[in-house]
Amino acid sequence: MSPIVTRWLGNEPDQRLVDLEVYRDGGRAILRGAPLYDVLTQPPQLLPFTYPPFSAVLAVPFTVIPWRAAQLVWTGLICAALVICVCYAFRDLLRRAGRWAPLAVGVLVGAMAWLDPVRDQFRFGQVGLFLLAMCLADCCARTPRWPRGLLVGLALAIKLVPGVFLIYFLITGRREALGNALLTAMAATLGAFALLPSDSSDYWFGALLQGGDRTGAVDGTTNQAIHGIVARILDEGPARTLVWLLVALIVAWYGFAWARRASQAADLHDGPGSYSLILAAVAIVGLLSVVLSPVGWIHHLVWMIAVFGALAGDARDTRRCLLAVGLWLLFLFPIPWWGRALIGPEHSAVTVFTGQVVRDLFGAAALASIIILGIWLVERVEPRLRREDPSQPEAEVGTLSP
Repeated sequence: MSPIVTRWLGNEPDQRLVDLEVYRDGGRAILRGAPLYDVLTQPPQLLPFTYPPFSAVLAVPFTVIPWRAAQLVWTGLICAALVICVCYAFRDLLRRAGRWAPLAVGVLVGAMAWLDPVRDQFRFGQVGLFLLAMCLADCCARTPRWPRGLLVGLALAIKLVPGVFLIYFLITGRREALGNALLTAMAATLGAFALLPSDSSDYWFGALLQGGDRTGAVDGTTNQAIHGIVARILDEGPARTLVWLLVALIVAWYGFAWARRASQAADLHDGPGSYSLILAAVAIVGLLSVVLSPVGWIHHLVWMIAVFGALAGDARDTRRCLLAVGLWLLFLFPIPWWGRALIGPEHSAVTVFTGQVVRDLFGAAALASIIILGIWLVERVEPRLRREDPSQPEAEVGTLSP
């Protein structure tokens, strides 16, 4: 709880759970009949509501309770979402822990709460951990008690970014999950359209098309997406847009291909380690949702929790564990902001260049994680799965194996 308390007590009052205030203002706009996408939070933040109308409908209950109570309830829900994320991300490790699993959950939740993206979730009151929990549960549960795809569809109705999982369902042959996700998202969206026709039209045909004009400067340090990295290197113009689109297209092509490969390897072999490959595929797609987006803020990188879990597995492989710990250590500190402090006319050219590199380190680590999961982890785990899969026929003495 220490990182949560630290962020709560050390945060400026005007920044404390400011995104929750955005959601509450959206809910209040619905109750007042005010235009949802004209709403701004109180100075000095002046933040607009940027989510689909369905999200504002879900925020209405938080408008009828006092601000302090809303903060406490929201923070408690974020904690619960973090626990769910840890349970899915570290499932193999927790199963190996046996009767010590509750203690292991506590340790892992504390370790993940110290991550810089997770601390920002508590600081601003973001929805990232809710979306992560919904996507992990929907994609990683062996036999879900709900129609698979339902939670991804709800996440898509809340925020458009989880829509990348529609591609994941499609390329991995999960057609039923794809249909469920589409039906759920459409039902929620059409329901919001029926309830808020004017606001829905404003969003889908207006606010959505404004993109970065409503979400903030794309070249800001906190934007660790490919677009942000390119924007900090090149001046605005056609060349910058072309470079961004080309790099994003290459990353998307290979990223989805690696996710499909990991998923297929897990589907072919049912044995120890197969869950790591499923989790790796889901983590790759989650990271793609961040790096391919026009804006991928640092707090969106809570997807690294899934990366750590996929790498750690059941903690029997030392190299995998060391790599997971190394990445975890990297995301403990606000490194991009350290790089930002090195940029300025008072610094030498070498220092400024170093600052530029350091400022993009989280985004670079996310891209590297996609490669590590898609190539290194699959090649490390798949041979073991082949050896341990009981469904694979063993060669007998005096015979030729196929």
